[in-house]
Amino acid sequence: MADNDWKKRLGVVFSTNPDFKYEEEKKEEPQTPEPSKQRLIVSIDRKNRGGKQVTLVSGFTGSEDDLAELGRTLKVKCGVGGSAKNGEITIQGDFRDRVTALLNEMGYKAKRGN
Repeated sequence: MADNDWKKRLGVVFSTNPDFKYEEEKKEEPQTPEPSKQRLIVSIDRKNRGGKQVTLVSGFTGSEDDLAELGRTLKVKCGVGGSAKNGEITIQGDFRDRVTALLNEMGYKAKRGN
């Protein structure tokens, strides 16, 4: 059943060849460079959030799993909620100084933005 998942083949032209097997392109996840080679910017954001402040960590390159792990660590250390997706970590509240200090302790090159 997993070989015949039609949702993954939307937009593919029908083939009359009975031996045809559709192969998906496998996306390579980028390798995460070591922390000292990453330049992260810690800023504050208020747009489209109903006036609430969030600390935004941007500039992360690497796999989504490593991003999620770093986001989880920062959320636990700050004691607040947030999310990690699309190469950005969102921490609820204004924790720019604390997050910058934590990232520098972990070996990242973190710089405080606005």
